[in-house]
Amino acid sequence: MEIVNMVSKVLWDYILIFGLMGIGILMTIRLKFPQFSRVFPALKKMIIGIIKKEKPEDGKMSPFQALSTSVAAQVGTGNIVGVATAIASGGPGAAFWMLLAAFFGMATIFSEAVLAQKYREEQNGELVGGPAYYMKNGLKSNRLAKFFAITAVIGLGIVGVMVQSNSIAGAVNSAFGVSIIIIAIPLALIVLKILMGGMDSIGKFSEKVVPAMALMYILGSLIIIVFNISNLVPAIKSIFIGAFTPQAIGGGALGITIQQTVRFGLARGLFSNEAGLGSTPHSHAVADTTHPAEQGFIAMIGVFISTFLICLSTVMVNITSGSYNATISASEMAESATVMTQNGFYSIFGNFGAMFLAICLSFFSLTTIVGWYFFAEANVKFLFGSKKSTLTFFKIISVLALSVGTFINPTYIWQLVDLFTGLMALPNIITLFILSREVKEILCDYDRCNKQGFIHWEYAYENIENNKQKHKKLKSGLSTTIIK
Repeated sequence: MEIVNMVSKVLWDYILIFGLMGIGILMTIRLKFPQFSRVFPALKKMIIGIIKKEKPEDGKMSPFQALSTSVAAQVGTGNIVGVATAIASGGPGAAFWMLLAAFFGMATIFSEAVLAQKYREEQNGELVGGPAYYMKNGLKSNRLAKFFAITAVIGLGIVGVMVQSNSIAGAVNSAFGVSIIIIAIPLALIVLKILMGGMDSIGKFSEKVVPAMALMYILGSLIIIVFNISNLVPAIKSIFIGAFTPQAIGGGALGITIQQTVRFGLARGLFSNEAGLGSTPHSHAVADTTHPAEQGFIAMIGVFISTFLICLSTVMVNITSGSYNATISASEMAESATVMTQNGFYSIFGNFGAMFLAICLSFFSLTTIVGWYFFAEANVKFLFGSKKSTLTFFKIISVLALSVGTFINPTYIWQLVDLFTGLMALPNIITLFILSREVKEILCDYDRCNKQGFIHWEYAYENIENNKQKHKKLKSGLSTTIIK
């Protein structure tokens, strides 16, 4: 545990904060601040697609299903427990840095999504893609791709599902008094049933459960904020003041430095929305969309939902309800961070509030299990192929890990998750930096098509060298657009 904790601390406290924020700032500037001009038009188009009930081709997901699967993975215990820990350890000002990380993370996740779309492959009639594929096909580095794939399989498909099942077991046991073994068995059966249905089952589950889950939690949070409306303005002030002068909150009793505030805010923000970690591109790669850039815009919506809506809801519940106590030192507060949000809901809803939060946390964790498994499976396919026996074996391993995870010390599992997700992020950040020019060219290609009035267009996903008979080569190195 000491070795794992030490490596994780170095990764998250130093290397990844600078790496993830750096690539986010770089892509924001290079793409000319897409956060302001691209998100809401994409949201409008996606809503129109939902209303029209547009169905994806076989072996693909609709853009909304891909977004739902992505958000399913992004929205988990980190949005409740992780955010509460950030506030407890870094003060209210940590929320400011968490939102800043999300803002720049939107440009990062756009880059991941478009590269995943461009370099995806088809196996047994189904699309598959993700960082390992754009490392192999775009960066031409098999070693880096295999390293990423191995850490993703372990970090998401084994250790990742363990930490989420552990959170479900703890929440249900605490709120309802149900024994762990009774929770573990039906949970394993539910997850196994969803996973055995393949991509189609995962996509349908995500698009139904994720919106309902998010709306339910946000609505409950809004009710708490309304009941404590007199504390809303002071809460907002404490976030901005605490971001730059944390000693001013609580008369200096917190004992928090500006370095701690920034560190906890950025680290938890980056972890909760997963921008740059290399997880969510796996779902965006299989989206049935007309141009990679369009799925990149939709990917940015996922970060907006995860951080600006759900994480911010958790922040405001804790501060306005008084469950966060500014007169208690950070070390003491951090020890009770896991029950902070629960106390916020209890203050308005009583025992029902604690049960409500347990249900929300359980659904958050369940959807994260499904999303993370889907991402891990894409890397199993990369390493071992798409044989049915191989994938079935991995499903069984993942479900067994899920069951065992309900009984393990949560602190140790969280440290393992931090370690492996950190190791995943390193090669992904390097690749995004090297391929950043391609990302910009893809966006330019989209704008060029849009400007010329094309109704439908298709980006050439295949390697240009292998498809000279189908595509002409442009000066930029991109293929010519194909008019359907």
